[in-house]
Amino acid sequence: MSTANRPYPIVQDLIESFAAWLKHRRELNEMRQLDRSEFDRIAGDLRIAPDDLEELVRHGRHAADELPKMLEQLGISAEGLGRVQPLLLRDMERVCSLCAHKAQCDRDLADGTAAENYHGYCANASTLESLDRADHAHH
Repeated sequence: MSTANRPYPIVQDLIESFAAWLKHRRELNEMRQLDRSEFDRIAGDLRIAPDDLEELVRHGRHAADELPKMLEQLGISAEGLGRVQPLLLRDMERVCSLCAHKAQCDRDLADGTAAENYHGYCANASTLESLDRADHAHH
């Protein structure tokens, strides 16, 4: 929807942000209502530690949005990687979601300098470096 069709775009954006925040709060409350054994079973099914699952839910569904952008700037196809090594990609998403350097990453991605700078802060750096880019480059 263009700005011309939205009489109050800033207000609409705030309402949408608030709605997303409320949805996330409901998801957190649902998670807290699970008993510990059920929660641990779900974490086990997902093959991650219960503490990591709790942290991932707390961060929300967009916590790993930087990863596909990083892969793209490195010339690695996220789709190709997902086909060839889906568990590796999922683990990289988990690591990205739990990252404490989002602001630096977002700046570098926006500036187009992530490929040069990620080594200094990215928790996925060693994995990214080990990928054979020729096997995963834009399939």
